Amino acid sequence: MVNNSRFLPFRRVAVIGAGTMGAQIAAHLANAGVKVLLLDLAASEGAKSDALVKQRLKIASKLKPNPFFTKAALQRIDCGTIEHDIEKISEAEWIIEAVVERLDIKQALLEKIEKYGSPDSIVSTNTSGIPIHLLAAECSIEFRQRFLGTHFFNPPRYLRLLEVIAHKDTNSEVLDRIEWYARVCLGKDVVYANDVPYFIGNRVGIYGMMGAIHQFIHEGFTIEEIDTLTGPLVGRPRSGTFRTADLVGLDVMQLVCSNLYDSVPEDESREWFLIPDVLENLVSKGAFGAKSGAGFYRKEGRQILSMDLSSGTYTPPAELDLGDLGKIKTAGSLQNRLSALFENEERAGTFFRATMLDLMAYASRRVGEITDNPASIDRAICSGFGWEIGPFATWDAIGFDKVRKAMIQEGHMLPDWVRDMPGEASFYESHATRVYIPAQKEYITQKTPASEQSLKSIKRKSGGDLWSNEESGLIDLGDGVVLFEFRSKACTLGAKVISGIMEVVDLVENDPDLCGLVIGNEGTHFSVGANLAEMAEAVQSRKFEKIDWYIARFQSSMQRVHYARKPVVVAAHQRALGGGCELMMSAVHPVAAAETYAGLVELGVGLIPAGTGSMRLASKASKKNRGYDSNLLFDVMQYFETVAKAVVSTSAEEARDLGFLPNHACIVMNGLERFHAAKHEILRLSAQGYRPPVQEKFRVLGRPGAAALCTAAYQLHQGRFISDYDLYLAKKLAYIFTGGGLSGAEEVTESYLLDLEREVFLSLLGEPKTQERIAGILKHNRPVRN
Repeated sequence: MVNNSRFLPFRRVAVIGAGTMGAQIAAHLANAGVKVLLLDLAASEGAKSDALVKQRLKIASKLKPNPFFTKAALQRIDCGTIEHDIEKISEAEWIIEAVVERLDIKQALLEKIEKYGSPDSIVSTNTSGIPIHLLAAECSIEFRQRFLGTHFFNPPRYLRLLEVIAHKDTNSEVLDRIEWYARVCLGKDVVYANDVPYFIGNRVGIYGMMGAIHQFIHEGFTIEEIDTLTGPLVGRPRSGTFRTADLVGLDVMQLVCSNLYDSVPEDESREWFLIPDVLENLVSKGAFGAKSGAGFYRKEGRQILSMDLSSGTYTPPAELDLGDLGKIKTAGSLQNRLSALFENEERAGTFFRATMLDLMAYASRRVGEITDNPASIDRAICSGFGWEIGPFATWDAIGFDKVRKAMIQEGHMLPDWVRDMPGEASFYESHATRVYIPAQKEYITQKTPASEQSLKSIKRKSGGDLWSNEESGLIDLGDGVVLFEFRSKACTLGAKVISGIMEVVDLVENDPDLCGLVIGNEGTHFSVGANLAEMAEAVQSRKFEKIDWYIARFQSSMQRVHYARKPVVVAAHQRALGGGCELMMSAVHPVAAAETYAGLVELGVGLIPAGTGSMRLASKASKKNRGYDSNLLFDVMQYFETVAKAVVSTSAEEARDLGFLPNHACIVMNGLERFHAAKHEILRLSAQGYRPPVQEKFRVLGRPGAAALCTAAYQLHQGRFISDYDLYLAKKLAYIFTGGGLSGAEEVTESYLLDLEREVFLSLLGEPKTQERIAGILKHNRPVRN
């Protein structure tokens, strides 16, 4: 694993091919701060027009989810045509070929790249399946030495997998630089694949999808049943199998399967890649999936219909006939759920055993062909298809010998290396830090950069928690830096977590051997906010004094983080909503993964931000406009509308634009490196002599400002952006942002506005419509629009 400071980031990259993948690869490079040249064919033969490229880039910019962090990233891309601008690639340090999947077209383009590109540039192809050595066969040895495969997965911004494929002439320095840059600057999980058709991810992942489709065609399972059994229940994305196929595009899937079948004549299971009639029929009718409005699923009005195999029509979903899935869901951890499914004697267990035994056996037969390392297959499936654990980790979770015996009993072919392993063996050992390599017949340590070490790994090495309570613990990161990890369900900020923060900040300040504190966790999301269940229980019991104490305690803990006498860095990732966003905002020097989605969304549950969030934004607007009330109204209005509409950022960069992160916030492209970055931020701040912020008064606009904000809220209401009750809540929010009942603009203290936050919050808890919204979130996990 490369982790070498001798490498420098790329400044200019050329992407040739502005299709679905090329445009999105260019977008993610622009997200990383690179100047990108995007080329494709001219709009019409002989015309010097980049209209087609610009049109495709515009289409990419409107995709959901958005491939760009912010609109500013779009400005880093220059468009051109292959016919008239190919000479410009001479300025690029990395040239990525991303044109149509045809060997002859790619070879012709590579010939041009060799002619016009810099002799020092790295050149790669984004082919999803054509062997790399065939593409570069006609190029010079000098070109082949700097040529490799870099297979991005769609969408490139959101799927972490990057398959890197070398051929026999690829220079190792080239591989090292691409691996380093992709991991650190693009946030990728780099997996090396052998130079064989369709590499690792597609070879195994598509095989698994076809196995599930086989169960639909031949074994009587419905589309909904299969998506239920291949979704979160088994640690996979909510889209399951058929929604994923619709999102990928059935035409794309048909093409991949066709090419796979033709490309792997030696694969003993290639018949699995034959295109089934149902897929061929859908594509022939133009039912390509989500992009055409119909595929395996079709939406009619508000109802989602699915393809019925027997009638060939779309029908409403039938009731699931899978037995008692409740027992599976309540089994606990993913390992327990997988084991429970494996032992299940109902249709759910039948499906799971049929598909997973086949897939795991197939994956074992591919070791030595697509890769020598079973862990590479697991990583490719996890990072490319969104699984929590891959085929070999699943095998271990159920029990190596139990699975092997079942495979033999069911007649699955197994390679000799699997048959020869002892019954008590496993593919991984020592907390998955070591993996069995068949070619070497031994376990080797997986190379993970120190900057990507998990908290579990760090905790094992340091000997456990330094301090803990029921929902949080303190971990030694080394060099005088400690991490407060909150481990509550869904990483909510309940009373125990809040008390833990207060206690740990005191501990760090009073320990002369500690120089600072990081706050974070390794949950799916950083935090979705306060513990609403605790709050709802207190409301039902009419214990409003308990809620008042909790809110005051929450505010105090946020202020404690902000004004700590030693640096406290909050390391956020994924969703940081409500109180989670307020915790992130409380840090003077936060670190955020690039994929951080932050927002003060309290109005969605009938409340207002009362954990210092409202105060923090009002104060921020004032400090930006000292002495200018007209300018102050502009900034307050922006923050007010952001909160009133419960806007959630689509990236950490946008969170900075929205005011949830300061301009100097450290944003890391590789989210796994956030703790490493946070630790070094602590060390930097401590070394330069940390100076905590000083509490200052700030200016609010009083009733005239509140009137302006209420007018803006009324316009949102008239435009149907917000409901009647949202308008009521927005007026309460305006009351706080402008200082309550003040007759005019005035300087106020932070504690003054915090009292207003708490006062309004408590009053709203007594409102029936707020209680309906809270109940809706707790029961259905979605807001009620009342």
